[in-house]
Amino acid sequence: MARRATAVSLACLLAAGFVPPLRPAAAQAPGCATTPPPPARALAAHAPAAHASALHGSALHASPAAAMRAPEGRGGRPGPRSPKPQDVAMVMAELGERLSGVTPPSEITVPTRVHVISPGPARRVTDSAVQAQIEALNSAYGGKFGGVDTGVRFRLEGISVKEQPSWFADPVGHERAMKSALHAGGPGTLNLYIAQLSELMLGFASYPYWYAGAPALDGVVIDWRSLPGGAMSDYNKGFTGVHEIGHWLGLFHTFENGCKAPGDGIDDTAPEAAPTEGCPQGKDTCPGDGGRDPAHNYMDYAHDRCMWEFTVGQADRMHEMWAAYRSTPAA
Repeated sequence: MARRATAVSLACLLAAGFVPPLRPAAAQAPGCATTPPPPARALAAHAPAAHASALHGSALHASPAAAMRAPEGRGGRPGPRSPKPQDVAMVMAELGERLSGVTPPSEITVPTRVHVISPGPARRVTDSAVQAQIEALNSAYGGKFGGVDTGVRFRLEGISVKEQPSWFADPVGHERAMKSALHAGGPGTLNLYIAQLSELMLGFASYPYWYAGAPALDGVVIDWRSLPGGAMSDYNKGFTGVHEIGHWLGLFHTFENGCKAPGDGIDDTAPEAAPTEGCPQGKDTCPGDGGRDPAHNYMDYAHDRCMWEFTVGQADRMHEMWAAYRSTPAA
């Protein structure tokens, strides 16, 4: 549910603009061309974060990789709500019941309301930056960088700006107050909150099957520095939004349940024992079990330049989840 980062440098502010992810040449083995990793740094509250579906019950560890996968903040403070490993099988069974006699839509246009949280009168996120994020979403979900066209598009319905320093600095701790005040629309409206996350977190999201129990908490929260052209050098193409909204549309992490069935519940994403870190070549953590890891999938944890695809199965699942949980008020 929450996306976390490996070691990154926040000193580097890339020039604004949306640059396509780094794709390997056709003759190369699947994987990204890599550069030497940056030296490990103290993981301050300004570093990016992870999506948190496989993070249950872990404490925050000292190493960057372990910290990536911890759902709790420093000092044991609770992190965002995360799915449980058994949720995949539960949701798949429930989908079978909910979709009986129902035909999922072939195309989905998601009305999107963006809530920019500001620490003061000088807002950190401009309207043009929000528009760049929407364009990144539509490009990624449209298959512009690779993978399939999912048939999902996002329509910006409005931008609100809320000056609230405490919400900006700690949207996790103030999630309920923030969302209760700003949330608009029903199950089919995406509320996207932009603030500054801490303790290695880039974003977090709700899942469709949570909506009935907590409709006011539905939505996605991302760090403003992860927007296209933002200050996070490895996470600034807008793909944190792509990943977290994938959860909002019903996708689990590709590494859900590790090498064990049902994995992430998608037939055409190979099992994956551990999240992808950085931009590796030919990662295969479940040898002989369906192919190499889906390390370039938007629902893994690679650097933005090495994420570029959704699969046919993931696209189908988004449409199924929409029909089952988000298409009517009854959801």
